[in-house]
Amino acid sequence: MNKPFVVPVNPDSACQPPSAKDFMVDRTFRALSRIGVVLVLALVFALVFEVGRKALPGMEKHGLDVIFGTVWDVNQGKYGILPAIWGTLYSALIALVIAGFFGVSMAIFLTQDFLPAKLAAVFRTIVELLAAIPSVVYGLWGIYVVIPAIRPLTAWLNTELGWIPFFSTSLSGPGLLPAALVLAIMILPTIAAVSQDALTGVPMKTKQAAYGMGTTHWEAILKVMVPSAATGIFGSLVLGLGRALGETMALAMLVGNANNISLSLFAPANTLAALLALNFPEAGPNEIEVLMYAALVLMLITLIVNIFGSMIMMYAQRGNK
Repeated sequence: MNKPFVVPVNPDSACQPPSAKDFMVDRTFRALSRIGVVLVLALVFALVFEVGRKALPGMEKHGLDVIFGTVWDVNQGKYGILPAIWGTLYSALIALVIAGFFGVSMAIFLTQDFLPAKLAAVFRTIVELLAAIPSVVYGLWGIYVVIPAIRPLTAWLNTELGWIPFFSTSLSGPGLLPAALVLAIMILPTIAAVSQDALTGVPMKTKQAAYGMGTTHWEAILKVMVPSAATGIFGSLVLGLGRALGETMALAMLVGNANNISLSLFAPANTLAALLALNFPEAGPNEIEVLMYAALVLMLITLIVNIFGSMIMMYAQRGNK
């Protein structure tokens, strides 16, 4: 009777059956991962519960008048956050358009063989360092550099094109445009970094196949590489928008902090995060209830944006498959 053939296993080889130690490490890692997920979810629920608990008295007193009101006057007991909601969404969308264009362009430039690999790595590090600059430094830079630099342009646009709602106000100090420009620079590293990872993750064979079919360099990038990485690029935009919605200090210094609803890019405005940061230190019990109400609204807006972005990404992934 012939003996079964046994393939010899080199003890130094990586191709070995898992040992008891490997099973234990795997089980431990899985258990720690589950515990981590549970702790994160518990932290989120605790945060929402605490904010909601403190906002509940304000919700019962004022109802939807806070959301649709346009006047914030503590002395009269009027609390309206609609201008802050408008300013939050408007400034974040403007910043997303600017940062999205330059962030994706930068990702293409750094990953599609326009630069030597070592030089591209240097530029990539410089861009990522922008995320390490404190928000207050961006705010100071906006006050002393951005606002004086764009003030002559805004005066000319108001004179020549003042009949257009976007240019109907002349910038004399803090306003929506300088806040959005600085905010775009702040979310640029996030969009650029995630977009680079998405483009790098596309298999090189895909690009080589496009060249084999006779495409030019730009055709391969715009018609093959970018569509293949579209899900990751869109994810970077969602992450950037999420950060833009919650940014506080720089916007508090640059947006003007005025309860104003206007399409003009040069008009002062307000945001929910700036409203919370500037009013909490001196707020009384009644005002704190409304501020927590505003914080709950901001959390809800961020949650809706992330859910909407996740749904679109899931739809795009199904389409690619």
